[in-house]
Amino acid sequence: MAISTVTHVVLTGGIGSRLWPLSRKTLPKQYLELFDGESLFEKTVARNENVSSNMIVVGNIENYKMSNTIMEKFNKPFTHIVEAVPRNTAAAIAFAAFASNPEDILLITPSDHIIDGEDSYNDALQKAIVLASQNYLVTFGIKPTKPETGYGYIEFENEDVIAFHEKPNLETAKIYLENGNYFWNSGLFCFKAGTFLAELEKQEPEVYWNSKTAWEANIDGFLDYELSLKIPSISIDYAVMERSDDIKVVPAQFEWSDLGSFESVYDYLVHKGHPIDANRNIVIGTSMHTTFIGVKNCILIYTIDALMVLQKENSQEVKQVYQQLESIASPLL
Repeated sequence: MAISTVTHVVLTGGIGSRLWPLSRKTLPKQYLELFDGESLFEKTVARNENVSSNMIVVGNIENYKMSNTIMEKFNKPFTHIVEAVPRNTAAAIAFAAFASNPEDILLITPSDHIIDGEDSYNDALQKAIVLASQNYLVTFGIKPTKPETGYGYIEFENEDVIAFHEKPNLETAKIYLENGNYFWNSGLFCFKAGTFLAELEKQEPEVYWNSKTAWEANIDGFLDYELSLKIPSISIDYAVMERSDDIKVVPAQFEWSDLGSFESVYDYLVHKGHPIDANRNIVIGTSMHTTFIGVKNCILIYTIDALMVLQKENSQEVKQVYQQLESIASPLL
């Protein structure tokens, strides 16, 4: 039997609205060079270079030039799929699968995650590749460290998935943590291109056929706007992973964060030695002298045209600020 080719598929959509004002439509969080002087996108490509022989970047019309600039550092051939309009992860992954051979194993990673523990990460990938070669759809589960309400959860028994659960409220998250058989849903996936497409066609034929039509009409990887609008906007979790019978979960022993909130950015930066005062307040974005009096666990975020101060524990509420600015078509987005 021929050895399957492993293709690293990087999803670069998303604007990181919970990291406003650092993350903007013109410079989303995956391109910010906040992390050891590198962007999250760059770290993602480097982390998966050795495990894959091919690479596909799925981006959009607003960010593809930024992706190209980063990819120039690697001097590595890759296929660039440029979406005309965001249609969520089921379609984005379908385009990558249509661009691949059915037997190719796709390793799907978002471009905006932090992962520490190279050996543990590579071990998990090898386990996933073995399962994917047996025609399973594989997801990676992260052992929860706290009752997190910002992530979806995977209920599991051994490597079998019992159920996927949407982002819970705090009480439910506490129960998940106590039960011990729930992982955070990492958003990392591994499967054969053909296996995924067969499952997508079965579960969401409208997504499958409209994505296929849009892909077949692509010009140098650029997708047509009108054809893309016909594709339902559905996540891979809802379209496939929550409904398939052939799912396996690989427990991740590596450290993982999607840096989806300022709380997780705070934890990461402090872990990396970012300056912090006696009351655990930090400043991001300026070296200007800043003093906090009478407050604890606060973050001051400074940009040239916006300033935000927040309590670390209230990080999920930043999205509401973003939505408020969006409702008045603010130029600050």
